This record gives sequence, C-alpha cells and structure tokens, in this order.
Amino acid sequence: MTIAIFGNAMKGSTLSEVSHLLEFMQLRGVDVVLSQELRQELNLRDYKPFKEADEPIDFALSVGGDGTFLTTAAEIGRSNIPILGINCGRLGFLADVQTKNVDMIMDQLIRGRYTIEQRTLLHVETSRNDLIMAPYALNEVAVMKYGLSSMITIETRVNNELLHKYEADGLLFATPTGSTAYNLSIGGPLMVPQARGIILSPIATHSLNVRPLVVPDDWEMDLIVKSRTGSYLISVDGRSQVMSHDITLHIKKADYTIKLVQIGENSFLQSLKDKLLWGQAN
Repeated sequence: MTIAIFGNAMKGSTLSEVSHLLEFMQLRGVDVVLSQELRQELNLRDYKPFKEADEPIDFALSVGGDGTFLTTAAEIGRSNIPILGINCGRLGFLADVQTKNVDMIMDQLIRGRYTIEQRTLLHVETSRNDLIMAPYALNEVAVMKYGLSSMITIETRVNNELLHKYEADGLLFATPTGSTAYNLSIGGPLMVPQARGIILSPIATHSLNVRPLVVPDDWEMDLIVKSRTGSYLISVDGRSQVMSHDITLHIKKADYTIKLVQIGENSFLQSLKDKLLWGQAN
C-alpha cells in the first residue's frame, strides 16, 4: 500500500501530526510519498514527492482543516485517488477525523474497513480561457465585486434562459459539499452531499425578493458581469483572480468527481448536530 500525505507546511500542529503518521506508516510497512511542501519543510529527502511517485497511490491523507482538504483535492485532480481528511483545524466538515482517533482510523483504512463517497465538482471556463488557477471547485465558485467598489451586475443565464440580473456584492455557486461553507454564512440552503444540485446564492443582494436557488447539477450557467471599475473577482475554492468585465463565465458540473474516504459511523447528519449544534435549543 502507498499513501500520499498533504498538509499545510506552515502550521506546527500539522507538521507534528505528519511526523506521527510517518512513524505509524513505517511500523506497518506502508509506503509514503509527500507533498513537495511537507518534504521540504521536514527535510525528508528519503521520501519521494507526490508528483514524482512511480508506484500507484492507494490513498491521500489531507492533514489540516477544510482549506487544506480543498488544496489536496486540487492536487489530486483527476487521478481518482480517495482522500481521507485528518482535522488539525477547527470545524472540519471535509477533514472530519480527529487527531486523537488517527491511529484507530488508520488501522481501519489499512484493513480495508472503509467506504468511498463520490463528490461533485464545478468547472468554470472563461471566454478567453485565461484562468491562471485550477478551474475546478469542490466547494464553490464565487463571483464578487473587487476591492471597495460598488455592487456589480451579474446577468445570469441558466441553460441559455435568462434567470436574473443580480444587483449584489456577488453570486455564489456551491456544490452540495460546499453548502456548509461560504454558502452557509450567506444564508444559502444546506444540502446532503449525495444530493444532485447546484446552489445559486446571492451575496448581499440589493433586492429583497431574490432568494437562493437550487438547480439540477446537469444544468449550465453563463454569466456576464458589469462593474463601475471594469473588473471583478472570481474565487474558485478560495483561489482568486481579478477578471475584466468584458470576460464572460461558463459554469457547469465537472466531468470527474473527488472520492472521499469514510470510516466508521460519521455521517453528514451527525456532523450537523455535532458541529452546527443542529436542532439544539437556544
């Protein structure tokens, strides 16, 4: 078995957990490759970097918080490697394995006692094909005003039919996985990860009669954005780029999925109760 380990090399808690995992793997005869950042920070030249691995990789470990998990998913891309998230951060909907349980969970993984969940991604294209970042989002694509400029106008077409010209600070397109992230903070609906939909949530809309909308995930969206400054911001899972407002966007479901490893009885509904205090009295 070969496992790839990813993590935020700038955080001491991550580096400590990675060191523990390396000892654990060595004792159990598991081969390990590391992200380039971890390999350099820990000065572990005996371990191959992920991008130079010769052998097939069975699993990827994302050590950190949900942000680290998103970075890991971008690194994994189309390679079809299942990811297990180990939480060294705070809330952790994607990275849901607590460090105190790591040894037990890793034993279960090595013994083959796990299930795999498929998670939908979004794919964003520009009319000039000029994105400098990975165009795939596991959580969300956000179109937002840039800097301190006034609101932007986002003409949104769904399957070539005009939906609305949003007057707002932005518009968010979230997957079911991303429904508990930025979407939740702006009042968007929650969706179970197995649902098949895309959430459109306006950000600080200037109209009281515009609400979040869920559309089937095989529908496609086209956007024309106008702003007084002539530019706007696009964010793909937190990776941001300034765009000129003469550039149009096309958003649709990606043609591949990300695989998440699930071990034990952790469920999305249980996570709602544990992490969002779902249903508890005020």
